[in-house]
Amino acid sequence: MKELIKTFYTALNNQDAETMISCYHEDVIFEDPAFGKLKGERAKSMWRMLCKNAKDFKVEFSQIEANEHTGSAHWEAWYSFSKTGRSVHNKIDAQFEFKNGKIIKHTDHFDIRRWASQAIGWKGALFGGFPFFKKKFVMQTNKMLDKFIAS
Repeated sequence: MKELIKTFYTALNNQDAETMISCYHEDVIFEDPAFGKLKGERAKSMWRMLCKNAKDFKVEFSQIEANEHTGSAHWEAWYSFSKTGRSVHNKIDAQFEFKNGKIIKHTDHFDIRRWASQAIGWKGALFGGFPFFKKKFVMQTNKMLDKFIAS
C-alpha cells in the first residue's frame, strides 16, 4: 500500500489527475478543511479540477506508513492561489483506509488559518480560524467544484 500512496502523490506532483483517481476505490470518501466531505465521482472531480487549474505547483511527500488496511503520509504543496495570486506552502497530514487494494477513505488535515493567512492575507489570518470562515470557504470551494463538473 506504500507504493499506492507514492503513486498517488507522484501523480499529484505531475498534475496527473487520472493516475491519482486510479488509486481511488469507486466509493472513495475524501475529506479536508477546504472541501469538507466529498464522495465518489465528486472527490475524483475535485482532483481533476485542482490539477487542471494548478499554477506554480509542486508537491513533496514523506513519512509514508501503510499496512493492508490503513496508511498515512505527510505532504507539502507549494502553489499560487488562483484568486489572489499569493504563494502558498501548505503542510498536510493524510490518513488513508484501503479496500480491495485501493484508497476507500482519504482524510487530509491542515491548519486552515495558516493556509488562509498565506492565500488571502491579513483577512485570512484574522478570520481563518473562525467557524463562519470555514463554513463559507467550504461553500465557495464546492460551488467552484459544481461549476467545474457542469462544464
